[in-house]
Amino acid sequence: QVHVVESGGGLAQAGGSLRLSCAASGRTFHSYVMGWFRQPPGKEREFVAVINWNGRYTYYADSVKGRFTISRDDAKNTVYLQMNTLNTEDTAVYYCAVRASLELSRDYVRSYNYHYWGQGTQVTVSS
Repeated sequence: QVHVVESGGGLAQAGGSLRLSCAASGRTFHSYVMGWFRQPPGKEREFVAVINWNGRYTYYADSVKGRFTISRDDAKNTVYLQMNTLNTEDTAVYYCAVRASLELSRDYVRSYNYHYWGQGTQVTVSS
């Protein structure tokens, strides 16, 4: 069992920045694929970003490309989501997801590919 905890959410103004953190338990964190998803109010959960086990490959949703950056620090069992140039459409509950595998599935945008999830952290962007 992997315990996943997000932090860093809060209120930001449009154009501002926030950094989310996700700490995951387990001695094999370095072998996990880590992802971020979000669920805007009244909408379904959607893919945001993913990073493979060694950080070499990262992929982003078109809506955040160029503004968000995913990274990982295996020494701290933590993955980050740096969010810049925020806009009101980024308002959502953000979830960290763990795929307990070295393999980055080609279907990484689908939530069913991930085995463990955090409880989510609220991000609210005001205009």
